[in-house]
Amino acid sequence: MRETILVADDETKIVAMIAGYLEASSFSVIRAFNGLDALKAFREKDCDCLILDINMPLMDGLELAREVRRKSSVPIIFLTARSDEIDRIVGLELGADDYVVKPFSPRELVARVKAVLRRTAKKGSSDTGCLTEGDIVLDPVKRTLTIRGKSAALTTVQFDMLALMMREPGRVWTRLNILEASSPSTFEGYERTIDAHIKNIRKALGDDSAKPRIIETVRGIGYRFMEQQSDET
Repeated sequence: MRETILVADDETKIVAMIAGYLEASSFSVIRAFNGLDALKAFREKDCDCLILDINMPLMDGLELAREVRRKSSVPIIFLTARSDEIDRIVGLELGADDYVVKPFSPRELVARVKAVLRRTAKKGSSDTGCLTEGDIVLDPVKRTLTIRGKSAALTTVQFDMLALMMREPGRVWTRLNILEASSPSTFEGYERTIDAHIKNIRKALGDDSAKPRIIETVRGIGYRFMEQQSDET
């Protein structure tokens, strides 16, 4: 079955260019030219990945991502004409899986889409058995996360980061360790990139960064997933 990519950008030429390259790579493409139409299309269609321009009329890409992330962990790749680090971090904190600054190579963008989808499929097929720590249960095959029996949503990258740390509770992971092991090669190695993802993981887990019970910050090094005990014990 052909995977479906939603492309949303108010520049029709960019949408046409991206769609052409995606379709040439055997993807099905849904086109949208503003945030509201993109949100409507997302809610009505099954999408495997979203490519969203940040600066769109009616609803910008950041607000659109917020709405998508309320119910879905579908991969999101942002497009933007701005290259400031703060824009990247805001996008990552909203749950983006990758970030492309205009002007860009459409071939590279297609490669990034394939990498995101391939990583998701690889994780689902190669990992077996649930990872359980206390009341946290992560299923690498079904790509699900539950805390005290309630489901929680993470992006593909955040799911992989949590799985990485849960496999070795108590181990201290440097930011570079985490970036290399669970993030796409297209990310620039900003420390704040990892910090932004950890912030979202903590939020999903209900963890307090000031008094962490699950993910501890190890100053000057990185992070550690703390060994857990079930509330029932």
